[in-house]
Amino acid sequence: MRPRIPARRAMAAALLAVSVSAPVAATPAVAAPAHAVHRSVDDDCSSQELDRALTARLDQAIEKVRRQAGIPGVVAGLWMPGKGSYVRATGVADKVTGEPMSTDVNVRIGSETKTFTATALLRLVDDGRVGLDDPISRYVRHVPNGSRITLRHLAEMRSGLFPYTEDADFQHDLLSDPQRSFTPEQVLAYGFKHRNTFAPGTRFQYSNTNFILLGLVVEKVSGQRFTDFLDERVLRPGRLRHTFLPDRSEFPAPHPRGYTNQTLSGEVTDSTDWNPSWAWAAGGMISDLHDLRRWARVVATGTLLRPQTQAQRLRMLPTGHPGLSYGLGIFESGGWIGHNGSIPGYETVTVYLPSEKATLVLMINTDITYQGQEPSSLLARAITEIVTPDHVYDRPAATTRARTALLP
Repeated sequence: MRPRIPARRAMAAALLAVSVSAPVAATPAVAAPAHAVHRSVDDDCSSQELDRALTARLDQAIEKVRRQAGIPGVVAGLWMPGKGSYVRATGVADKVTGEPMSTDVNVRIGSETKTFTATALLRLVDDGRVGLDDPISRYVRHVPNGSRITLRHLAEMRSGLFPYTEDADFQHDLLSDPQRSFTPEQVLAYGFKHRNTFAPGTRFQYSNTNFILLGLVVEKVSGQRFTDFLDERVLRPGRLRHTFLPDRSEFPAPHPRGYTNQTLSGEVTDSTDWNPSWAWAAGGMISDLHDLRRWARVVATGTLLRPQTQAQRLRMLPTGHPGLSYGLGIFESGGWIGHNGSIPGYETVTVYLPSEKATLVLMINTDITYQGQEPSSLLARAITEIVTPDHVYDRPAATTRARTALLP
């Protein structure tokens, strides 16, 4: 949950860049340490581990995918009540120094931000201050066809608004100066140059434009900066102490270096300190393993919302891609509910399986696809094939047109 932004039009933005077939990054020359067990994320993370045989299978599966897909470093957390937990880091956080990956790192979470933005909006719904079927024109002016596009259409990815991350001028402007700061209004202007792609409510199309608009709705209605409302009404009540939306390129330590090939030349580069302002409410947040573990359950079970509002969030509609359905800023794949994220240099997956009360969190420091697949999706599929064979997480392969056509 995600946008790829290659210089070439064909490699249209991932939400954050969320996937286009790209050359595989070479496996780091520095020898990666064996899987390391993290013991200090939190007391509730040090519960009994999964049995030895299952742990060994997971170790092998993750390492196989990591090496095949050229992923520098992986953090994986799996918690299955009654069966145990699995928390590991493998590979490197820095390909130059060989610093090993650690489970206590902060990472950019890309389109997982959408679950937070949707929750902020739904808190306002619970307050009676907005309605999901209100037109966006009531809150934001000059939106193409805004009188017919509702907040629900935006959150469901069914607005028909052109994704600004697919605009060639936006891609060039961002990749020419990755440190540039964008305002929400500036990024929307790139998308609004284009005609809407379909009538609202008639189709699914992953578009970061939708969630930039929802961030503006939260600001308009609350009278607060989006970041302040998010902190007050979502992050604090959710007890998420290491999750935030940065104002510019700030990135608290420790964090791994991030590697992307979303560049003007297509060459792999270190994108760690790129300014994520262009992604804002659609994909600009930072978090860690502990918080994402907690958030997976909060967002899937509706802890912060009224039951009827959570039911609206989980009203999943088909996306046109087998096995993948989308609700209000949240998806379901193989029974797993949550979101993924991708932004140049980083990918994450945070999902919850209600039938098992299981949680899976993945964090990696690259967004370079492998054979058309996002590397985080390859890892999630490999893990769930082992631990929940009747509920396999599976995202469709990225297309050559929009790596993040589905989810950042």
